[in-house]
Amino acid sequence: MKIIYGLYNDDQVLIKGARHLLSKGISIQNAYSPFPVHGLDKVMGVKWTRLAICAFIYGMTGVSLALSGMYYFMIYDWPMNIGGKPSFTFFENMLSFVPITFEMGVLCAAHGMVLTFLFRSWIFPGATPKNPHPKTTDDHFAFEIHQSRNGKFSEDDIKNFLNESGAVEVWTK
Repeated sequence: MKIIYGLYNDDQVLIKGARHLLSKGISIQNAYSPFPVHGLDKVMGVKWTRLAICAFIYGMTGVSLALSGMYYFMIYDWPMNIGGKPSFTFFENMLSFVPITFEMGVLCAAHGMVLTFLFRSWIFPGATPKNPHPKTTDDHFAFEIHQSRNGKFSEDDIKNFLNESGAVEVWTK
């Protein structure tokens, strides 16, 4: 499978290039960028991420861990009389557990989102980076086009379309 890359030096040229390539019927597999390019996801038709659903699940896991932990520590295992507050039931002490519950929910959601993003993007420690060109981490942008997904176009046609769209450099891998 041949992979063709087009390197761009401006984000606005990149968006115009994406529109040009998609109007010709070229399917863009991936885009590499040193920073988020606003509007590129809509042009390329990238689906909405499910990371927010994962964040909610991780947050609720943190909340349930905090509430069950505080119940076990403060009510069941070692009840203590702090400031004259009763420690007989969980519901009598629920309001004093709210700050810790909130913080535990935020902590688990943040850590879970970071780990999910790293593993989903395949950029965890020890993974082989998929970056096609070193300049895409600094000031350039790249499109990745798989020729097998664009079977009706030859490699030369795709390279010509990339050059027409404003690519600074085009290469095959």
